[in-house]
Amino acid sequence: MNWRIGGVGGSDQLSVISGQLPGRGRQGRGGDAVRAFTLLEVMIAMAIFFVAIFAILGLVSQNLRVARGLKLGEVDFSTVAAELALTNKLEEGSMSGDFGDAYPGASWTTEVSLYSSNGLYQADIAISWPQNGLTKAQQTTILLYRPDSVLRSSVIRR
Repeated sequence: MNWRIGGVGGSDQLSVISGQLPGRGRQGRGGDAVRAFTLLEVMIAMAIFFVAIFAILGLVSQNLRVARGLKLGEVDFSTVAAELALTNKLEEGSMSGDFGDAYPGASWTTEVSLYSSNGLYQADIAISWPQNGLTKAQQTTILLYRPDSVLRSSVIRR
């Protein structure tokens, strides 16, 4: 390979008389240099790309897990107890229902019975809801004083 340094007007130029250009690349059809990436550079770029993609996918899956956890928490029986407390008169027996769009899939049942002959009633509230493929349940008992309620039963629970 022959190299010639120098040029017209004192400018320093490097020109190739024969062979390849200095650095990467090879000559194309018209004598132009064709520059390309080496296999090592392509592999390093792909490794950096995949590390970034997997990091982003990890963040997305973590955010989805957190969002699923916020979607439906434990259902509180206080809404059912508040609904019972709003009534002036209680009737013995059972009632059931659901929570609508607030807790999809959740349901409640209430068993109301006379606790004492002076108008004190016992309400057993049971709620159940789906969570992570399992059905969770919670049960509680409240006492409500409703002297204006009609007494149907002579059996008193204690």
